[in-house]
Amino acid sequence: MNKVDRNLLSTIIVLLFGLGLFFTGTDGFKAFTAEEARLLNLQDEKPEVPDLVLEDSKGSSYTWDEFQGKYVFITFFYTACTTVCPQLETNMAKVYQQVPGDSLGEDIVFLSISFAPDQDTPAALTKYKTYFGSDGETWRMARITDEGELNALLDAFGVIVIPDNNGNFTHNSAFYLVDREGRLQEVLDHSDINGAADVVDSYLKMEAD
Repeated sequence: MNKVDRNLLSTIIVLLFGLGLFFTGTDGFKAFTAEEARLLNLQDEKPEVPDLVLEDSKGSSYTWDEFQGKYVFITFFYTACTTVCPQLETNMAKVYQQVPGDSLGEDIVFLSISFAPDQDTPAALTKYKTYFGSDGETWRMARITDEGELNALLDAFGVIVIPDNNGNFTHNSAFYLVDREGRLQEVLDHSDINGAADVVDSYLKMEAD
């Protein structure tokens, strides 16, 4: 084998090795970023909602059993947020408005969960929900006061929350759809309102069929 052939063979081997690593690291070319890989992993694992107690804007406390047999459409937010959260909840309101009225509260409940329970008291949640048309029943705003329970839920759903020590947080944002058995089924782009509404509609129609 001459020098040119050896160099060509070496190049091919390096390329194949790199391609193999890329294939493995991107879940078979399906994910090209860490965030996409994280979302694909969540879709595959379909984590279950851990044991927790929610306290809503009315000061009522309940476990996840409150939503037994219903889909739950979820966002994570905090009321002092001035960046993505207002848009997140505005977009959630637009998805909410596209769900047939007879399904709201019966087949699906919308739930906005604060990850800043010390700040977001029931009074703060009551004030905040009026900005977006949350009725406190078919669309609830709530907090989880137990730090361990809150962290377990955030970890299960891949929600990243980083405090800045000034009362604000850096965090990722999405829509999360949990099925009637309490398992995460979909992580949706919160900026794609119609796409999210179509996904919700497809699940509700699938149940009807």
